[in-house]
Amino acid sequence: MTIEEAQQTVDQWIQTTGVRYFNELTNMAMLTEEVGEVARIIARQYGEQSFKESDKDKVLADELADVLFVVICLANQTGVNLTEALQRNLAKKTQRDATRHKENEKLK
Repeated sequence: MTIEEAQQTVDQWIQTTGVRYFNELTNMAMLTEEVGEVARIIARQYGEQSFKESDKDKVLADELADVLFVVICLANQTGVNLTEALQRNLAKKTQRDATRHKENEKLK
């Protein structure tokens, strides 16, 4: 699935199953909540925290997909084409960081 197809699929889902988009502020709060769930899994799976019994069934892929879903919702409702935005962003990073990371002693 391309990013454009993902935006279309999410929009179709919202129109048929989700009834309507939550407003942008609600979606921003939901995004924060979903990122927190990703952080919880990362802290326990890769960090020093141990899993609580209630967290043991959480799957990182599912939580990352939840983050992506809300990001796509925000893009759709604010008129952002994520394919174009990502292409512009990568071009900016490529120009800005052409030698930065290669010259970073910490990455060698």
